[in-house]
Amino acid sequence: MDFAFTDEQDALRQGVRTVLDTECSVDALRAFELADEDGRAELARNRWAVLAELGAPALVVPEAANGLGLGDVDLVGVLEEAGRACLPEPLLETAALAAPTLAALLPDRAAAAALAALVEDDVSFAVGGVDVTVDGVVSPTAVSADGTLRTPRVVGARDAAIALLACRDADSGWQLHAVPADSCTVYPTPALSSSRDLSTVHWPLDSETLLAYGVAAEAAVSLLADRAAAGSAALLVGLADRMLAMTATYAKERHQFGKAIGSFQAVKHQLANARVALEFARPATYRAAWSLATAQPTLSHDASMAKAMASDAADLAARVGLQVHGAIGYTWECDLHFFLKRTWALSRAWGDAATHRRLVLAQVRRGAKGTRTAMSDSRQ
Repeated sequence: MDFAFTDEQDALRQGVRTVLDTECSVDALRAFELADEDGRAELARNRWAVLAELGAPALVVPEAANGLGLGDVDLVGVLEEAGRACLPEPLLETAALAAPTLAALLPDRAAAAALAALVEDDVSFAVGGVDVTVDGVVSPTAVSADGTLRTPRVVGARDAAIALLACRDADSGWQLHAVPADSCTVYPTPALSSSRDLSTVHWPLDSETLLAYGVAAEAAVSLLADRAAAGSAALLVGLADRMLAMTATYAKERHQFGKAIGSFQAVKHQLANARVALEFARPATYRAAWSLATAQPTLSHDASMAKAMASDAADLAARVGLQVHGAIGYTWECDLHFFLKRTWALSRAWGDAATHRRLVLAQVRRGAKGTRTAMSDSRQ
């Protein structure tokens, strides 16, 4: 069995890295942070246009819907490179969440219209209304005082043309909507990094925007949550890899007592431990992508394993990076802080490591219980 990526997948990853090295360099990230609201919007539009020209947002959209028709195994490398570059734009939300969710709901009219906007108009999507907890997937969407729905912690709403939003109530169950941005009122949410686009969105409940409801919506939301865990794991793997590379370079350049600090055993061990954690998280992330691409029954388990391990690995890489850099690691002048802040935010998004470990434990217990029940039935 061949576990390696194909030459085409490696070439796709390398092409994305080459583009992001130019379009999303550290200097570009610094310019984005320093720009005012209009300046950020312009920078985001320009960078998104380049990504759209590459076909990244429509990577997993079927060819029948004018997409590239590739799969989640192709996408995982692209997301890893987006994490490595600390890309501010909502590639995860658009390419890994909205695109496959809408494609799975075809030929629904609202889904077809939203997917056409993604492919043909190169719009970006915001995603919200889905939280991953130890008790499963829940929705934070609530009814606001003016009668509209209020969804906190929506990612990507600042520049998105369409918001993919979910809500749930005890009577009607889950609903999934594709809401045009001009129907929403967006209130920016203060975030650790200005490149982390979080908002509270007020939106009207309208049958015209409805994609799915009831059992169909519940299945779509559950799969979206798994996709979010697996996709954010890929971003975290890229972030961890970049932070370790930056830290190793600094350890070679920084001298104390006449020697590079990277020659000290204590520094070597910290970097080695972080590298080991990353190299364990990476195959788990690739496994989750393969499970998505092949619709494995273990998908939820694999996605949770990937998110837990990638969150832990990236958090460790961030701690080691900050400790090795010392006091300079906190400063604006040090490039490390862009990646630290994104890691701290993303490792807790879509369920933190502890949440996903508990979800894995619950899945294992259910499987063990099912096995014992089957064995008991076979003896009777």
